Amino acid sequence: MPNEQLRRMDAFTFPSYSIDLATGEALFDYALTGPGGEQRFTEAITLPLPAQPPSDATVATLGRVLELLHVVAGVSYYKTAAPRRLVLPTPLGGAAAALVTAVYTKGLAEYAYRNQLPHVLELVPEVPAGSVPPARAYDNSDLRPLSAVGGGKDSIVSLEALRRAGLDPVPFSVNPNHVIVAVNEASGLAALAARRRIDPVLFDLNAAGARNGHIPVTAINSLIAVATAVLGGLGPVVMSNERSASDPNLVWNGHEINHQWSKGVEAEGLLRAALAEHAGLTEPYFSLLRPLSELHIARLFAEIDRYDDVVTSCNAAFKLRDASERWCRDCPKCRFVFLAMAPFMPRERVVRIFGGDLLADGSQLPGYRELLGVDGHKPFECVGEVEESVVALSILAEQEQWRDAPVVRALVDAVPETAWSAAAASDVFTPGGPHFVPPAYAKALSPG
Repeated sequence: MPNEQLRRMDAFTFPSYSIDLATGEALFDYALTGPGGEQRFTEAITLPLPAQPPSDATVATLGRVLELLHVVAGVSYYKTAAPRRLVLPTPLGGAAAALVTAVYTKGLAEYAYRNQLPHVLELVPEVPAGSVPPARAYDNSDLRPLSAVGGGKDSIVSLEALRRAGLDPVPFSVNPNHVIVAVNEASGLAALAARRRIDPVLFDLNAAGARNGHIPVTAINSLIAVATAVLGGLGPVVMSNERSASDPNLVWNGHEINHQWSKGVEAEGLLRAALAEHAGLTEPYFSLLRPLSELHIARLFAEIDRYDDVVTSCNAAFKLRDASERWCRDCPKCRFVFLAMAPFMPRERVVRIFGGDLLADGSQLPGYRELLGVDGHKPFECVGEVEESVVALSILAEQEQWRDAPVVRALVDAVPETAWSAAAASDVFTPGGPHFVPPAYAKALSPG
């Protein structure tokens, strides 16, 4: 469909969804409609099947979770045209409607900013009138947790913390790549995986110049994980999102633009409330690392060495031609994670993990100046707060192994005195801030 037709679409709808319990495949249908005609999409998500057929109660709860997933996963297709009407398929309660509204506005805020589409930030979904049948209570809080694994330091810290606490986690991922597979193998734990197949039509439209941009993919994958846990008779979904994920990159038209919104505490709270209201789940989903800073997590990771040869937090590395390369060593994520790990490891170890020394490479200086708030705004990437970067730099500046590194020397001279004083006052190693970690899991991160 030509772009001019796409841009004349005035509504996005959700015709139907279905699941085949014999295969675990769920199909989600979407449609863009308007004077330009109609553009249909079908997404397929395949959940891992349990050893035993699910009970009727499990199937009923699963259906409620899939209703939420159907609507939330639609953001991938909505963005091709960004119409002003979002027409939901069924009545929703207040908590579920609030989640959907936030996913399509705050979750697409970076997309709206980059494409200059302020109306997306004000989108109000059209919810059909009618009552929502109450959900049957479903308490799986005492069952084995499903621990999301992305291949980076954060999910590794969570997985090992759960294991040390005797909580017997099950690693989980959506469309696991070679990095995630290697991390799962290093853990020695039997992992589960779901498959998400985006409609190929979307890629064709993007290649032809349709509107495109960042989506809140963590919200989608979180609901896929919850559906997997329900179907498989498992417990809460444990994520590894830290407190800095809630920190916005900038403010535009009076709205906060946060690349990591769907990893933030607001999104977590909205998702929990929607799942409790719409699916009856008692303890569906939380982030174990929410009270911690990125720097604190890096320090915890430094105490674990079994993953040194497989870990990566670099998104670009998944696209490198050489599968043995785990870090591109030239993106905001690589720069930040190197900076965060360096204070807590021997220099030789962190250089071996990354395959290079970013703090000895002067070409990295402009990117580090952004991370430290010297130039521009915080990059649109999953990186820590400016204050955390300054604290990390202040530690490196006192260490013999790092103080004379070219990038460290240059950054020490570039960071203003006001930033140093703020860093000295910040206690990034004290857990704090809002979180939803249940008491039974809080012990997993307790010292000893």
